[in-house]
Amino acid sequence: MSRRKQLKMKKVGLEHLEQYNQLLRYVFQVTDRELHQSGWEEDEIIRAKSPVLEQADVLGWFDGDKLISQVAVYPFKVRIFDRTFEMGGLTGVGTYPEYSAQGLMHKLLCKTLENMRKRKQSISFLFPYSIPYYRRKGWEIISDVITFEINDYQLPKNKRVTGEIERVTVDSDQVKAAYERFAMQTHGAMLRNELAWNEYWLWDTDDIMAAIYYNEEGQPDGYVLYWISDEVFHIKDMIFINEEARSGLWNFISAHFSMISKVVGNIHTDEPLAFLLEDADIKETISPYFMARIVDLEMFVAEYPFKPDTADREWTFTLEDPMLSWNQGTFTLRITAAGKGEVVRTTEKSADKIDIQSMTTMLLGYKRPDYLQKIGRISCSAETVDMLEDAIEQQTPYFSDYF
Repeated sequence: MSRRKQLKMKKVGLEHLEQYNQLLRYVFQVTDRELHQSGWEEDEIIRAKSPVLEQADVLGWFDGDKLISQVAVYPFKVRIFDRTFEMGGLTGVGTYPEYSAQGLMHKLLCKTLENMRKRKQSISFLFPYSIPYYRRKGWEIISDVITFEINDYQLPKNKRVTGEIERVTVDSDQVKAAYERFAMQTHGAMLRNELAWNEYWLWDTDDIMAAIYYNEEGQPDGYVLYWISDEVFHIKDMIFINEEARSGLWNFISAHFSMISKVVGNIHTDEPLAFLLEDADIKETISPYFMARIVDLEMFVAEYPFKPDTADREWTFTLEDPMLSWNQGTFTLRITAAGKGEVVRTTEKSADKIDIQSMTTMLLGYKRPDYLQKIGRISCSAETVDMLEDAIEQQTPYFSDYF
């Protein structure tokens, strides 16, 4: 009997917890030394992963009783232009090398996407280990991240603000409340449940701290999560919902001037940090960040908030999806004057074409329709481009680490 015929796909449960962790460690090259440096013990890591197998959709291939390939989908919610969407967070993807090149992961991804559709998760996010691989599977880049480094003498000068900073423990309800307030009004922010928060803190050291900015009404308008080591102020995450909160948080960071030599951290491309500094000659590196794919276009568009207009709008196009049959074919997009969208399958012929990757990055506001047409990712008329430009919001998504 060949090896392929001995393999079976099935759900990965708590009884497979140790094997699940071993495959993760092998694929992501987590060594005993790194575990020791992070302060974790092996059995602690295994126990910490049990909520994943309890709450997430984890599928795997087994060779007999041996887990040899796996993928996990976390049940998350994400804000997209002031609407809340059910989202499948893809993570834990891995196959032992001796079982590679057999199409096992492709079949796992097909099945997980089918399951997402059944659970009404109309969109999926992931942090890619290989952008080309996931592009071939229908995901596309939807955000960038900027890694920055600011020397102590470049820190912004103190600005007068009406609120105040309070330092709290990172596991306090105050941190969660501040994030919830931020996420509900931020495009691309995930609404973190307990599973998401557990994963968010999983690999952090015990040295991490939190400082919350409260406005004069006592509401949390932002926070910075950070640690200090070797005279470096490391920012894990920094959120704010207005300019005053941003200034207040940087006042707090700059107050560490005598303790640190520099500040390092990540921001997103809609935050013009260098421009806001008096000494803008700082080190910044931009990199692609999260990827997403629409799981079910009809379901996604039914929830999606298009911009209102004075008249109804319509576009017929052929959609290509490398994996999902329900996203393949010719469709008509109808948008009412009030901004309500609907996608229906049609037998009408159309020369207009778009793939699911381009549709995803366009509807999430990362790349504009006119640019996608210019580079050949959309085939349509100039009039259609103008219609799409008017119908789709323009905003860079926010993302922070949560896998």
